Amino acid sequence: MDQILSIYNQFLSYFPAELHGIVSLGLAVAIVIGIIKVIRREFVYIILLVVLLPASVPILKNIWESIANIVQFLLNKQ
Repeated sequence: MDQILSIYNQFLSYFPAELHGIVSLGLAVAIVIGIIKVIRREFVYIILLVVLLPASVPILKNIWESIANIVQFLLNKQ
């Protein structure tokens, strides 16, 4: 996670301070759109994964929480 934050801060340094909020919002929107596109395309496989592998539910929850934390960080970063 520290590496992601470091890369993000390095990327953000290319923009003026006034645009950091807009850039963060744009990145958050891009991540959400990307996730929605992947879920739409792979929805059947995700359902099969949850049904066939009950142990995958906590893993998927952990992945979802990590993605939510990244998006929340991007929206709070200004």
